Amino acid sequence: QVQLVESGGGLVQAGGSLRLSCAASRRTFNSAAMGWFRQVPGKEREFVATINWSVGSTYYGDSVKGRFTISRDIAKNTVYLQMNSLKPEDTAVYYCACGNLLTVLESHYYSWGQGTQVTVSS
Repeated sequence: QVQLVESGGGLVQAGGSLRLSCAASRRTFNSAAMGWFRQVPGKEREFVATINWSVGSTYYGDSVKGRFTISRDIAKNTVYLQMNSLKPEDTAVYYCACGNLLTVLESHYYSWGQGTQVTVSS
C-alpha cells in the first residue's frame, strides 16, 4: 500500500498563491496517474487536476483551469499543485491520490492522502 502525504496548505489572501506537495512512500509502479481532489464539508469531493506519471500529460477541472498547475518529480516520487490567483471558493481540504487511469473519476483512484487544509480569505 502506497502512503501519500500532502503538505503546503495554509491560510492565504485572495489573489495569493500556494504550492501543495504530495510525497509517495515509494514509487507507485502500478499507478498511471496522480490526482488532486478537494472537499468542502457537506459537499461531494471535487476533481481538481491529474497528471500521467510517465509522459506528464495533464487534465484540469474547469474551476481551476488557467490558475492551477500540476507537475511531478519522478525522482522524488512527488506531485505538486501550484495554485495561483486563489479565490475564497478554493477553500477546501485538498487530497492527492494514486490512480490507474488519467481520469476525473474518484473510483479509479485507490490510495489517498490524509488531506491538507487550504483557506483563502477575502
